[in-house]
Amino acid sequence: MLKIAANLGGTPILLLREGAQRTEGKDAQRNNIAAAKVIAEAVRTSLGPKGMDKMLVDSFGDVVITNDGATILKEIDVQHPTAKMVVELAKTQDVEVGDGTTTVVVLAGELLKAAETLLDLDVHPTVLVEGYRKATEKTLEILDGFGMPVNIEDTAMLKNIAMTAMGSKMVAYSSDYLADLAVKACKQVATQVDGGAWKVDIENIAIQKQKGESLEDTELINGIVMDKEMVHPGMPKIIRDAKIALLSAALEITKTEFDSKINITDPTQMQAFLDQEEDMIKEMVDKLSIAGANVVLCQKGMDDIAQHFLAKAGMAAIRRVKKSDIEKLAKATGGRIVSNLDELTPEDLGEATTVEERKISDENMVFVEGCKNPGAVSLLIRGGTELIVDEADRAIHDALCVVRNVIQDAKVVPGGGAPEIEIARGLRDYARSLGGREQLAVNNFADAVEIIPRSLAENAGLDPIDSLVQLRADHDQGNTSYGVNTEEGGTTDMAALNVFEPLAVKKQAIKSASEAAQMILRIDDVIAASDLGAGPGGPPGGMPDMGDEEY
Repeated sequence: MLKIAANLGGTPILLLREGAQRTEGKDAQRNNIAAAKVIAEAVRTSLGPKGMDKMLVDSFGDVVITNDGATILKEIDVQHPTAKMVVELAKTQDVEVGDGTTTVVVLAGELLKAAETLLDLDVHPTVLVEGYRKATEKTLEILDGFGMPVNIEDTAMLKNIAMTAMGSKMVAYSSDYLADLAVKACKQVATQVDGGAWKVDIENIAIQKQKGESLEDTELINGIVMDKEMVHPGMPKIIRDAKIALLSAALEITKTEFDSKINITDPTQMQAFLDQEEDMIKEMVDKLSIAGANVVLCQKGMDDIAQHFLAKAGMAAIRRVKKSDIEKLAKATGGRIVSNLDELTPEDLGEATTVEERKISDENMVFVEGCKNPGAVSLLIRGGTELIVDEADRAIHDALCVVRNVIQDAKVVPGGGAPEIEIARGLRDYARSLGGREQLAVNNFADAVEIIPRSLAENAGLDPIDSLVQLRADHDQGNTSYGVNTEEGGTTDMAALNVFEPLAVKKQAIKSASEAAQMILRIDDVIAASDLGAGPGGPPGGMPDMGDEEY
């Protein structure tokens, strides 16, 4: 119980509940830094093309094997609040740029480790935060000058970018083939916006996974693949020259919002009622037929009678198609999603060369293929086991993201730790222009950034000190694209090895890691709080009910 003495006859005032915990001052700072360092060390060995994988086993015995930083941190059970902040850092990096999740966590941990040495020398956290802020600004300036321009027509460079992103994954041996698919997919869905800039929405690239075959059997479909099957066994399994109706409404008689009763006094009236319902459904199918549709993709339900009439008319139909898939189908086929059959016209129909139901492994899937200029495409990922398919999915996601980043940002940097060495050189020169203790913070920032090439060397079984010294010498001699050669040892021109990374990934990693480190350094008090979200009837803003506190 915490007590704060007050001038009330020497009687202590009790502000927090019995057993409430509080850590303050340097103890709080050190605990927070230690938590962040533990998380960073957990993923550091998975950095780079020679990084190791992690096996994650949950309470049900399900297994995930990966070296993807975001996946590792998402799966592990973290309790410490600062560790949770670092995990959130990886999630943010993944959402923003899709790659560099391990890098950002390792950088944040090393920045805090570097700050700890200055805290031991009684450098005030505020000075450290200001030094880190200035170092971040200078780093982004250095990176902008270091980036090399790329355009969307440079397919070879885009492929190299994708292969670099997949080089550290379990599927690296198939990276040449998979990178080619990733580049083709991104270029297919790329659109030019005002001003000539390109935009790539990878949500328009549908991913379907199915174990079986090998990674080399992964396909890019110029259309959409759905984990569905035709609703009626009498429907054709393949439709050529497909005219596709995309419906967001149900093909069935919907119930009214109000209860109603029908009084039937004669059996013939019952039959007439059923016949009328059947006629209404047949009328719906006739509208589809008149519009020229031979394939019906429905977002909602489809009555059994409707299925019968559709099959009789020689149409193929699928029901309960996901909203996201219907939207992708509209972009792929050029069709319009219709909510009212009365409004359906031939111009609303999408087009595809083929709509076919196929058995892939042990499941039926529907392929909408041969779209003329699809604004959405599909990747069907294959692999020997479910674990390999899942890891291939993560690798392809990273590849799609980095290709998107380069198409949109149009700048790349050499990999292998070359940008980090150049950043460190620039920051050390910049530190000399600063006065006071901020200079120490900037120098420590420079040292921390070098954790990336050092980790690459360590994970490849090389001497990290020798590699770092050699890299510094190379860059001092003007060889600014030299990085760690994880295959043969020593240092090599990364541009000659076609190892490149998106500038956007590096910049985002630096900004996120620095901001997280600054936030953690500013914390000097950790107090057990009441529920921060007020429940029903609770006080507003998560404030504690003062009546429950002890005085």
